[in-house]
This record gives sequence, structure tokens and C-alpha cells, in this order.
Amino acid sequence: MKTTSKSGLQAIFGETTVEETDQFKHIPVSQIDANPYQPRQQFDDEQLTELSQSIDQSGVIQPIIVRRKEGRYELVAGERRLRATQLAGHQHIPAIIREITDVESMEYALLENLQRTNLNPIEEAQAYEKLATALDLKQSDLAKRVGKSRPYVANMLRLLNLPETVQQLLIDGQLSNGHGRALLGLKNRSQMELLAEQAVHHYWNVRQIEKKVQQLNEDVSHETKKATPRNIFIESEERQLEQFFGTKVQIKQSNNRGKIEIEFMTDEDLERILQLIKQES
Repeated sequence: MKTTSKSGLQAIFGETTVEETDQFKHIPVSQIDANPYQPRQQFDDEQLTELSQSIDQSGVIQPIIVRRKEGRYELVAGERRLRATQLAGHQHIPAIIREITDVESMEYALLENLQRTNLNPIEEAQAYEKLATALDLKQSDLAKRVGKSRPYVANMLRLLNLPETVQQLLIDGQLSNGHGRALLGLKNRSQMELLAEQAVHHYWNVRQIEKKVQQLNEDVSHETKKATPRNIFIESEERQLEQFFGTKVQIKQSNNRGKIEIEFMTDEDLERILQLIKQES
């Protein structure tokens, strides 16, 4: 993304970065198509109504960004402003017309939402996953691209390993990403949905979930030890690997031979694990 000095168009647009090839005009909202890479899937109706009322009174202060596509315009950034303008009944909206690629459009949409902290945890995780796939980025490179630490990005991506019903609780705001990460510590994944429902019902904080997860894991370990006594060193290594990969890991050994099993739930989860292995090799 190129940046020019704060003069001309940029002086008008304030914080909007303006490039030399940009064009500015008021365009019909009916000619603007949605951004297919928009990471945000839920919009607060009350906030949109408030913004539409402001736009009705004062107009759109900061223009949206669009690109030309197949004789129409495709939104790049500014979906809340566009929706609020439509809600206010306005037929035109100020826009910067920019020449960018599909990948750049995805980046704009993601970064705009991240900077405004408008995404729920699952939307944010999905956005990271899409961007990493589109740009073929390792987690460390992805983290630099979005201005986050690698552990932060890795933890967000781990949320996509949660069952869909639990993910929905994060989307609805009933559980936080901290709750989700705590639930991922469960060794018995079949208990995850029930524990998540209990957390919502009893208004548990993250610490309370972590304590419950620890209790359940100790029960599982106790039952396993009763069935087949295990090497303490092997169990310690399993715990470290589970923390690193963000999923269940089993080391199976017999007569000086054995194998390491790393659990994955989806193709995307497998790709995430493979990237971690490649980074360490």
C-alpha cells in the first residue's frame, strides 16, 4: 500500500491513505457490490441505526474505498458506512476508487476491521486463516503482516478447532476467546460442548473454566493410569506437544518402537499443524 503526503485528496480524507492513482467521486450505492472477502459477518443493528442518523444529518465524513469490477464497483473498505448510507435512504456515497488485486482487497477488509476491533473472535480467526492461505504465509509472517504477536495469532487460529456449536457461542458473545482457549485444553473433546453450555449457564469466568478443565483432565489421566501405567517422561512430552500444536497428541511406545499421533479436525487444521512442523524443521 503506497502512501502520499498529506495534501490534496488526503487533506480532505483525513486518516484515509490516498494513492496517486486514486480517483474520488460520489457513486450510486446501487452500483456497489459487497466485498466477498469481508471478514465481518455480524453487524449491530442499533449501531447501524445510530450511524445512519448521523449520516442523514451530516453526510458521510470519511469516504469508502471501492474498486472497479466488471462494469460495476466492488466494496473494499467501509461496509458499515455503506450499509448505514443505504439505511438512511441516500442514493450516492463518497468513494475512493482504487486499483487493487483480490488479495489486496482481502487485506484492506481485514485490517480495517482489526483496527476498529469490530470482529468477534471466530471472524478474526477465519480472517487470519483466509489471509494466510491466500498469501501462503507462515504464522510468523502472518503475525507481522497484521501487527500481532505469533502466539496471539496461533491462539486465535486454534479457536477454529472448537466444535461449531461452541464457536457460535463465541460469535454471539456468550463466551470470549479466553473461554475458547481454555476449553481447547480438554483432553476428552466430547466433553467440550457440555462444558461450554455449563460455562454460559453459570456465567463462569476463564479461570473457572480452566479449573474445571484441569479437574476433568485429571479424571481422564487417572482412568488411563489405572488401565495402563505410563512413562512419566512420555506424559510430560505429550503435554508439551499438545501445548505447541494446540490439539491432542499421543505418544505410543512398545518394545523400543512407537509412533506419535497428532489429532486434527479439519483440512485447515491439518495445514496449520504442518506449517508448525515445517517452521521447526
